[in-house]
Amino acid sequence: MSDQSEFRQRRKQLLRQIDKSAVAILASAPVRIRNKDVEYPYRQDSDFYYLTGFNEPDALAIFAPAREQGEYVLLCRKFDEKNAVWTGRNVGLDGARAEYGADEAFAIDDLETVLATILENRKRVYYPIGRDRELDQRIMDAVNQVRERTRAGIEAPTEFVAMERLLHERRLIKTPREIELMREAAEVSVAAHKRAMRMCKPGLYEYHIEAELLHEFIRHGMRSPAYPCIVAAGSNACVLHYTENMSELKDGDLLLVDAGAEWQNYAADITRTFPVNGKFSKPQRTIYELVLEAQRAAIEQAQPGKRWNEPHDAAVRVLTEGLVKLGLLEGQVSKLIKDEAYKRFYMHRTGHWLGLDVHDVGDYKVGDEWRTLAPGMTLTVEPGLYMSSRLTEIDARWKGIGIRIEDDVLITEEGNQVLTAGAPKTVLEIEQFMQD
Repeated sequence: MSDQSEFRQRRKQLLRQIDKSAVAILASAPVRIRNKDVEYPYRQDSDFYYLTGFNEPDALAIFAPAREQGEYVLLCRKFDEKNAVWTGRNVGLDGARAEYGADEAFAIDDLETVLATILENRKRVYYPIGRDRELDQRIMDAVNQVRERTRAGIEAPTEFVAMERLLHERRLIKTPREIELMREAAEVSVAAHKRAMRMCKPGLYEYHIEAELLHEFIRHGMRSPAYPCIVAAGSNACVLHYTENMSELKDGDLLLVDAGAEWQNYAADITRTFPVNGKFSKPQRTIYELVLEAQRAAIEQAQPGKRWNEPHDAAVRVLTEGLVKLGLLEGQVSKLIKDEAYKRFYMHRTGHWLGLDVHDVGDYKVGDEWRTLAPGMTLTVEPGLYMSSRLTEIDARWKGIGIRIEDDVLITEEGNQVLTAGAPKTVLEIEQFMQD
């Protein structure tokens, strides 16, 4: 997101939220070491990015309402010509001001000194306490510097408040620009799932399909998946977060693919389940169509004014009724739901918030009530059924069938929009697409 206007607007909203006697502090994500001196690809902290658009480590943003020298201060690395030869150019202090809208910019090495000055006569500090012990200590060192000057009439902060609640409620409602970015991530993710279906055949391995997914992401400039790709053949699909991706694709098995691209830090999240040989068996089709019916019922409940739990409740009812009809559960549907008997086959919730994080921020309950869905919210809808081979009481024809169907849904004024609708989903669509 190169345009700084939206980040600037977010900072203004934050500054209006906090009292003039307060300061808000947010740090960038640190560099993570993969092994020895090799680093993982860098990914910025989502809250920090949400307010700054700044994509470098070793940075700290300070928001100080009514500060004469400027309300937005960014501490970051100085420009280093020598490091530029090895790792590329960093923004530096001038770039922090000119390109990223900081009112003032200082070297991150001067954190305690700069922060101590800004904290003078501020009563409250908003800060994500406990994320980084080393940074916690440096901030307390700055506070202690201020405390040492109390005899000169200077007050030090006396309250520390978790920063997250200031931002996470706002992050729940996506702006038009955020929706545009998520739509782009969804479109490329749809293309990747189509590519996976097109390339799938018996004798390949799960990692071959993962390679096709990543190829499609990267060729569109989306170098990072939103999360590790799940490519689960046969009974591997009954492991919810399976990422080993090393098994062979066998004729007659299903393949569950849960994968999404990330675009400018915004995530897509899609799951499709399809036959390795392009044709569902009768038992596979029966379970698949039950999950699809549950997903349709859940999406129908993803409407403005509905409660967060209503899509899940709708999916659970359809799945439980279907399991009773198939003889996989016995008893009254309402009691089976109350007793959560379905959890032998369906053990997760039907969705989660989606945005800068694939499991995005925002409370699911407000007080004791499930949150009311509102336009601009984005969520996944992903029911499933998992007939693990460990379930000794079920008929052999069902064993090893694992199915999940997941789409990204935007709540709109009129109802909802499925951002990932382009990925084949019905039995007929999948079989025709794979045969073509």
